[in-house]
Amino acid sequence: MTKIAVIQMKAYTEKEKNLKKILDYIVKAAKRKSALCVFPEFMMFYTTSHQSASELASLAEKITGEFVTSILEVARKNSVQVVGTFYEKSPKANRVYDTSFLTDRNGRIVSKYRKIHLYDALGFKESTKLYPGSSLARPIKTNVGKVGMLICYDLRFPEMSRMLASSGSEILVAPSAWVQGKMKEEHWITINKTRAIENGCYVVAPDQVGNIYCGRSLVVDPFGKILLDMKKREGIGIVDISLDQVKQVRKILPLLKNRRTDIYTDLKI
Repeated sequence: MTKIAVIQMKAYTEKEKNLKKILDYIVKAAKRKSALCVFPEFMMFYTTSHQSASELASLAEKITGEFVTSILEVARKNSVQVVGTFYEKSPKANRVYDTSFLTDRNGRIVSKYRKIHLYDALGFKESTKLYPGSSLARPIKTNVGKVGMLICYDLRFPEMSRMLASSGSEILVAPSAWVQGKMKEEHWITINKTRAIENGCYVVAPDQVGNIYCGRSLVVDPFGKILLDMKKREGIGIVDISLDQVKQVRKILPLLKNRRTDIYTDLKI
């Protein structure tokens, strides 16, 4: 069994206050013998509806900036892997990438993913401030298993999770900031459980709480059992996972193996 620390936090609008909180959580996760510590989307800071695209862009950083390098240093000192997120500068004026990154225990970035599906739905339009990524990140081998990375709204697109799973992912990590609203918590729970069941993998989904977000950070096992639901509590949750369960479920329910990709390609009409 391997321990994963899931952080559910309410982000401040101030970057420095969030960074202090983040670094403290990493230390706490390491003290609780966690191999991996995962954070929600938009952990860098909460951007209000009044904040302009240019103001957000001015606060974004490169991956070599102080925000990420501070996290890498604490991850190295505490010998723990971290999945974090930040607003990354993009080549487009007044737009930023919504980026997640994965470190190793030595404080090196081993994977980076820029969110490809922007949340232009249900009254929101992320594309007014964000710039979409253009590729998936290959699943990466870690101390807890092979990790596939996606972000929040990506969960609504089953093709992405399936591609990551069929490419070897045993754990899907989805940092999120799931906006409150009608049926939104029901969607959140159903989608996370479905992605785990249909791919025979763990889904680890740390979420923002407070502000406009619903919380309910989840860890779901490969057979669809919810191992952790943090409800509305801000803080750290610890979950034990086992890759043996991934192997067992994929053996008795071989959905990836039983796919008929020779038949169901796009239909020509």
